[in-house]
Amino acid sequence: MPRSPTTPLALLLLVMPAASVLQFRAIAPLAIATLAAVVAMGWRAEGRVPWPRGPALWAALALAGWGALSAIWAVDPRRAATEALLLGAFFALGAAAAGVVARADAPAHRTLLRWLAVGLATGVALAAVDHATDNAVRAAVRGLREHDITLSFGLKPSITVFAVLLPLAIAAPITGWLRALLAAASVAVALWLPAETAKIAIVAGLVAYALASWVPRLTRTALAASLALAILAMPVLLGAVFTSGATAGFLPFSAAHRVVIWDFSLSRIAERPLLGWGFEASRAIPGGKANATPATLDRLGIVEPGQRARFALVNAESLPLHPHNAALQLRLELGMVGALLAALLVALLASRARTPAAIGAMTAAAVVGSLSYGLWQGWWIALLLVLIAATRALPAEGREDIP
Repeated sequence: MPRSPTTPLALLLLVMPAASVLQFRAIAPLAIATLAAVVAMGWRAEGRVPWPRGPALWAALALAGWGALSAIWAVDPRRAATEALLLGAFFALGAAAAGVVARADAPAHRTLLRWLAVGLATGVALAAVDHATDNAVRAAVRGLREHDITLSFGLKPSITVFAVLLPLAIAAPITGWLRALLAAASVAVALWLPAETAKIAIVAGLVAYALASWVPRLTRTALAASLALAILAMPVLLGAVFTSGATAGFLPFSAAHRVVIWDFSLSRIAERPLLGWGFEASRAIPGGKANATPATLDRLGIVEPGQRARFALVNAESLPLHPHNAALQLRLELGMVGALLAALLVALLASRARTPAAIGAMTAAAVVGSLSYGLWQGWWIALLLVLIAATRALPAEGREDIP
């Protein structure tokens, strides 16, 4: 493989799917080191500092800057300032690396996408083996001699990685039947494993890929508009659902717990609608560690005795760490100002998704962000930045110099 500035990213994409199976938290440090290496090699190859630029970057930095400013009124000022500044630096690093990838030559782009396909196939196979052997692979990595039931749910992040990378992998310059086999195997393993959100995401990504192949401009515009609207209107939409008499009683506990979390988040958003509670404040919101009251469960239609008993357990907090919804977390922590900046950012990113693969990957990521994980988790942000950089290797994407 030529010593292209894209080489570190190609290597990361080769190992990251398998690494996510073994220990998903490794994604963040691996991504930071990789993006820094891409920038350094780009600097050397181009003979100039690859300064990041573009409207999407400025929107991202404005969002991080607003998060840092929120330290003035945040419930945890030090955490808000520190984490927001680190996020801004991460954004700049990712944007600089994406620019380097965009300026690389076509052979380097093709190699990167092929290695991504190989890496995804390896990760999917490893996840299947681990699940089929009662997580023996991951138990061995952790030095466990006996099966730990919590390992069964530890593959959720890896299926998320598969979901957001699959649209790019099937756009790789490989034989058509290999693309079909990779897609089928990835979906089959995702549906087999216990990762409900990732299952929805991987299917949604492929559907968006297909739609974008048919009506690209319409699909891209619809994605940009729907993501921006969801960020701005999510509290209103969920509030309307909760006040319409809809019940959460028929949902399984995990989904019903999501409803309780969202209901609590809406009540706190209403208290600070403009500025929010401060960056990364979700884990420290007053009342978040308490269980939902009987009146709240009644209002949400959660009346079955067994279900209510589970909501009395210690782990059934009203807001455990984050709202499990990116739009609500934005409004809760950064208020309407932060939501406007985030809506601008996602609209810019979606409008610059020039291929079905990029549109499919962004759709899958949006589904995950709407239902799972904290918005600012290091491994999740790292995955998104790696994804953006990798899309610059797609033929129509590489013509642009900005992420």
